[in-house]
Amino acid sequence: MKKARVLFVSQDITPYLDETPMGHISRYLPQGIQEKGKEIRTFMPRYGIINERRNQLHEVIRLSGMNLIINDTDHPLIIKVASIQAARMQVYFIDNEEFFQRKFTWTDKKGADFPDNDERMIFFARGVIETVKKLGWAPDIVHCHGWFTSLLPLYLKKAFRDNPLFAETRVITSIYDNEFTTPLNKDFGKKALFDGLEKADVEAVAKSTSFANVSRLAIDYSDAVIKGSPKINADVEKYLKKSGKNVLEFHDKDTYVAAYSEFYDQVLQEEPLLVD
Repeated sequence: MKKARVLFVSQDITPYLDETPMGHISRYLPQGIQEKGKEIRTFMPRYGIINERRNQLHEVIRLSGMNLIINDTDHPLIIKVASIQAARMQVYFIDNEEFFQRKFTWTDKKGADFPDNDERMIFFARGVIETVKKLGWAPDIVHCHGWFTSLLPLYLKKAFRDNPLFAETRVITSIYDNEFTTPLNKDFGKKALFDGLEKADVEAVAKSTSFANVSRLAIDYSDAVIKGSPKINADVEKYLKKSGKNVLEFHDKDTYVAAYSEFYDQVLQEEPLLVD
């Protein structure tokens, strides 16, 4: 019997950024799931704040070189990789000079959200999918961590639904309390469209690109949702209750690996979400 495959996509992984609850989960959950017998792959953005020499990042030439068109502009996709030796796991990094070379993550030195975070999100989500396609690695589950990954459920369930690699993929989104404060660019939904996606597919962000609505977009196209923080945005909480999605409540660091592993097995027993 083949091992189930879990693709972890996170905006924050320890030790590459200062430790946060999300970063801790994104570091130790893949290791725990791998130790329970599943295959794993892990992705995050290659922020400029990450020290490549200290963390021994190197470019993967065979995976790099593609251009992604966002808002009528070509953006080269660079893939780098590093290993966390203690966990026997590799981390793939999505890189681009324009989007990820700055010495900050999502906000500038004054704490203001970057105005191009919408395009950075689009590039990251599409970059992950294109890299997985090049790897030829069909994930049974894609587990998305944080608002920066919110487009992956839409892309996997709509734009790439006919790709054999993703035909049976279940998407799980973890919602955290790390909100962005300034709404994304008002044309975020329009920019996110490609390969047959239509305006109706991004209706959740048509009137507002707030954290709550971006989270709603992720929830709509996910098979299941996990609360990654003890308390999440009140509007997101309300929408989640009405969504009818399979929801796993918050688990602390002593219990989340076992709880998430059991939840994965449960989700794998269910039919994957089909979207018209």
